[in-house]
Amino acid sequence: QVQLVESGGGRVQAGESLRLSCAASGTTDKIIYMAWHRQAPGKQRELVASINKSGMSRIEDSVKGRFAISRDAANHTLYLQMSSLKPEDTAVYYCNATNAYGAYWGQGTQVTVSS
Repeated sequence: QVQLVESGGGRVQAGESLRLSCAASGTTDKIIYMAWHRQAPGKQRELVASINKSGMSRIEDSVKGRFAISRDAANHTLYLQMSSLKPEDTAVYYCNATNAYGAYWGQGTQVTVSS
């Protein structure tokens, strides 16, 4: 089992930045993939960024150039640095981890960007 706890969300103005954190606990040594997803009101959950065990990362086109994903492997923490935020980035952001046994989700953290 893997437990994930997100933090760092909040309410900001357009153009500002936020850094989200996701603290993982449990069988973290078996994690092969981690990602950030988001879900805006009335919309489906979408992938934002991902990183694998080797450190290779991918940023989705919708946020490329503004968001960056990173991890602190020693402390089992995943980050999402969000810059130049836009009102359309408003969503609940979820951390996801995958190991050989399944996929795990955090409870989400709300990000609200006002214009």
